[in-house]
Amino acid sequence: MIVNERFTDYINSLDTGDGDIVRSIAREAEETFVPIIRKETASLLKTLLEIKQPKKILEVGTATGYSALIMSEHIPAGSTITTIEKYEKRIPIARENFRRAGKEDVITLLEGDAADILAGLDGEYDFIFMDAAKGQYLNFLPHILRLLVPGGILISDNVLQDGDIIESRYAVTRRNRTIHTRMREYLYEIKHNELLQTSIITIGDGVALSVRLK
Repeated sequence: MIVNERFTDYINSLDTGDGDIVRSIAREAEETFVPIIRKETASLLKTLLEIKQPKKILEVGTATGYSALIMSEHIPAGSTITTIEKYEKRIPIARENFRRAGKEDVITLLEGDAADILAGLDGEYDFIFMDAAKGQYLNFLPHILRLLVPGGILISDNVLQDGDIIESRYAVTRRNRTIHTRMREYLYEIKHNELLQTSIITIGDGVALSVRLK
């Protein structure tokens, strides 16, 4: 937790919530220990979608489809979401969740390694949500910049690693040091890349909000 829990609990207590199916999917994810975006992060995502009104969304990291379904409720009619997932056990669950919500015509799930799929995509997207393997964000970035249109928004989730990002790499557990180093490199790159304007926001587990400059 990188923000005082009492503040977070209070802010989340004001949340208007989601539909029955989305709430059910969130509960199922919690019961099976599948990580999903935090409530305050979801709230930010909804607000940005309402402002941007994107036509084509790309999501890197589907899990069981919770965030894709949230996004699908806050985009204009005719908009589409393409989401990528490689974990085989979660793919059929996500597909079933999209069916349950009646969103099969809105959400397209691509199966496989995100690096391979991103390299093969050639469309243009005006909103990209990245919530996949944290150590791979930097590797994904060249593809993201190629696919994101000028004026498009990139949201990168979980960038502060429960506060570990501000610690020395020797203060984090050995198994997390590579991810720690790569995330620091990623944050430096998106803050200094001349194609992006980026703000790092301390909600949830840290969110980087970037705009592709024209």
